[in-house]
Amino acid sequence: MAQPTDHLWLHFTRMSTYRTEKVPTIVRGEGVYVWDDQGRRYLDGLAGLFVVNVGHGRTQLAEAAAKQAAELAYFPLWSYAHPTAIQLAERIATLTPGDLNQVFFTTGGSEAVESAWKLARAYFKRVGKPTKHKVVSRYIAYHGTSMGALSITGLPAIKSDFEPLVPGGIKVPNTNFYRAPEHGDDPVAFGRWAADEIARAIEREGPDTVAAVFLEPVQNSGGCFPPPPGYFQRVREICDEYDVLLVSDEVICSWGRLGEYFGAQRYGYQPDIITTAKGLTSGYSPLGAMIASDRLIEPFLQGTNTFLHGITFGGHPVSCAVALANLDIFEQEDLLGHVRANQDAFRATLEKLRDLPIVGDVRGDGYFYGIELVKDKATKETFDEAESERLLRGFLSTALFEAGLYCRADDRGDPVVQLAPPLVATQEHFDEMEQILRSVLTEAWRRL
Repeated sequence: MAQPTDHLWLHFTRMSTYRTEKVPTIVRGEGVYVWDDQGRRYLDGLAGLFVVNVGHGRTQLAEAAAKQAAELAYFPLWSYAHPTAIQLAERIATLTPGDLNQVFFTTGGSEAVESAWKLARAYFKRVGKPTKHKVVSRYIAYHGTSMGALSITGLPAIKSDFEPLVPGGIKVPNTNFYRAPEHGDDPVAFGRWAADEIARAIEREGPDTVAAVFLEPVQNSGGCFPPPPGYFQRVREICDEYDVLLVSDEVICSWGRLGEYFGAQRYGYQPDIITTAKGLTSGYSPLGAMIASDRLIEPFLQGTNTFLHGITFGGHPVSCAVALANLDIFEQEDLLGHVRANQDAFRATLEKLRDLPIVGDVRGDGYFYGIELVKDKATKETFDEAESERLLRGFLSTALFEAGLYCRADDRGDPVVQLAPPLVATQEHFDEMEQILRSVLTEAWRRL
């Protein structure tokens, strides 16, 4: 009998693992839970992949997709338009901060990031600054897998197989305050230092060569690093000083994850571009977008100037219809208000885990948290590579899943467990997550 992986090549997966073990196969979802092909239920503590913001099993979204597919299943946005793309672009423009009114649709996050870098380069060529092409981003940050987005990504281990990459990617420190002992207990000073490192990088490279700075509102990879107070305000000043575009990569942090439509609104800063995907449709159909300020389209409204970039399925009619229905649910159920009303309780519930000897830090915002695991709480000593391998892949990932919690145990940086449940999650779900984590992390410490 054929096995699932006889022909199915899984993403970011050690395929050798499933030569001897069964592939977990998820067949159904409802609310914050999913079920496998054996009938076992799991709490979806990661919203699929930071995606299913309105929860599983929403027939309203399935019906919107079916209705649109029956009417117009596909037409490209290459010199043509269709009603759902027009309506969705207008609706997004009413939700974005400031003058981010120009919506370029993609099918996912990597494509949105790729599009933003291409726009930054093309824009500066059109306004007479053709040498501005480089991009500043942060260590350990993940921005996607296509070659441009991968060059912006700050994770050496996932890049080495594909080198040489697109030149021009510059890395600066991230905002992991837990690992910044030289700044003591002063997050404001730390944030100022981290932001000023961006200015120093631009100076080193030459301001006339740098086009953009790509930052997530809360950095995902490494385990949810929120921005220190004043950080983004200082970054905005730096970008203005050097005529560099500020790109807010919100593939995860938009559409309610932090209690606002966009993370830039949560932290009070104005980007030049927002990249988004995932929660835009809550995963019911693939869709992403690059959302640019009005000034960035201006050169392309003149004469024969053209942004020579496009994606076959970008702004797919069915995906746009699903996104519109998804945003209807956000409004009908006040999901942003729900996150804001419950985010403190989520934090407090996860903070209970600090009494475990293996838990060093609990950090994040909204419905987006990382729990950093340590070998010694007093010194913050982390695990070496072999210990991390045994801890995360040898035990935690499987044990958490078998205990009924789907989340992410990750060591891109220091070992962490990440949680980002659907935005409909309530206290009973927070408690269930905490209880499973407490049991499994206690056993992990005993094994160590």
